[in-house]
Amino acid sequence: MPSVDLNADMGESFGPWKMGDDESLLRIITSANIACGFHAGDPDVMARTMALAAENGVGIGAHPGFPDLQGFGRRNMKVPLDTLRNLVRFQLGAAQGMAAALGTRVRHLKLHGALANMCSVDEEMALACYRGALDVDPDIIIMVLAVTRQEAAARQLGCNWVGEIFADRAYNDDGTLVDRSLPGAVIHDPDVAGPRILNMVQEGAIITESGKRLETSIDTICLHGDTPTAVQIAASVRTCLEGGGVEVAKFPSGTV
Repeated sequence: MPSVDLNADMGESFGPWKMGDDESLLRIITSANIACGFHAGDPDVMARTMALAAENGVGIGAHPGFPDLQGFGRRNMKVPLDTLRNLVRFQLGAAQGMAAALGTRVRHLKLHGALANMCSVDEEMALACYRGALDVDPDIIIMVLAVTRQEAAARQLGCNWVGEIFADRAYNDDGTLVDRSLPGAVIHDPDVAGPRILNMVQEGAIITESGKRLETSIDTICLHGDTPTAVQIAASVRTCLEGGGVEVAKFPSGTV
């Protein structure tokens, strides 16, 4: 039986301000990408989200982004490569420290927002970020946007990595995500998201807006936690996958 992981970005609340329904998502997904305080989150939110993830048997990942709380890490920034490497080192170190204090661990890393999008087309940026992560933990699993320069960077480094596609985002023909400012870039309808993803997993390919097939390894599927229908989309994706004979489970450690 084929197997795929479901991941979601979370831990993005800040103080009394709440973002998303992490508690409900953690009953559906198998891996959690938890904000490290730069684009979203704070120490209390990180601790609470990690504890909930551990209680639900969900794999914990660090989710570093640009230092941009106001813009939620979705604004492009021009940052020197050495600084990018340190930004990732700093955020992963914070996540690992919190996880250790809670008796759990960080098993993977996934870049957030604009940082991820820029690294999907700029291999040198991706290399700087991934080297920062590997400096801290040589065995960490890097979650990459499949078929982009992120994947090329991970392959070049020879590190543990898994290929990711998105349940709720539309694709360009080069494998990058359609810009959020464009119509149809974000998929909000659970009845569309579930069957769409099952089709991609069965095809072993990303299917773009134009209908182009980009063959790739699909190890994990992202469900954004900050959209209004996030929990419904997550449930639809999991139900469709399992109904289609696909096992939903954490990706194994040491995946390359």
